[in-house]
Amino acid sequence: MIAYLKGTILQKQPHQVVVDVGGVGYCAAIPLTTYFELGEVGRSVELLIHTHLTDNALSLYGFKTSDERDLFLKLISVSGIGPKLAMNVLSGMNAVELVDAIQKSDIDRITAIPGIGKKTALRIAMELQDKLEKKEKLLAGRESPEREDLVSALLNLGFRRKEAEDVVDATLRAHKGEPPDFEKLLRECLKKMARV
Repeated sequence: MIAYLKGTILQKQPHQVVVDVGGVGYCAAIPLTTYFELGEVGRSVELLIHTHLTDNALSLYGFKTSDERDLFLKLISVSGIGPKLAMNVLSGMNAVELVDAIQKSDIDRITAIPGIGKKTALRIAMELQDKLEKKEKLLAGRESPEREDLVSALLNLGFRRKEAEDVVDATLRAHKGEPPDFEKLLRECLKKMARV
């Protein structure tokens, strides 16, 4: 079973990436959150992988963070949710928002994801509330003032919330442990938005 890939990006699209590992190209489906964090074609990349085997296919699903992969595994444990729908859920809402929506049983937020109806949203909320670990519960409440300010600034400039939050989260992760410098962080966010 493949659990991790480290190699060079050969191709990337919003929902999949091809990684060259020692001359072999591995194609992995990815959520949009991971797509936004990938470098350009030709750059090195590390992905956490879930290998999904069925009677007629072997599919790879790639993630930049273990939180995202863990949430994916919990989603596919819900009856009626397969890997493709789970990827759709993770592409429609970042992990922090999704955990928050599940904890609060916010069915309206979950049904805002394309392809998720009310019954499926209810199943996700009911089945996953008990499965979320304390770490993930804390994850839902870790919004920082810097994150809120940066997201607000990008929204005021006309960017969409989903893209703004993903870019801000990636930027803050890259500068973790540094003293917050709003202008520097905003400039970096804007550079990333320009590449999206």
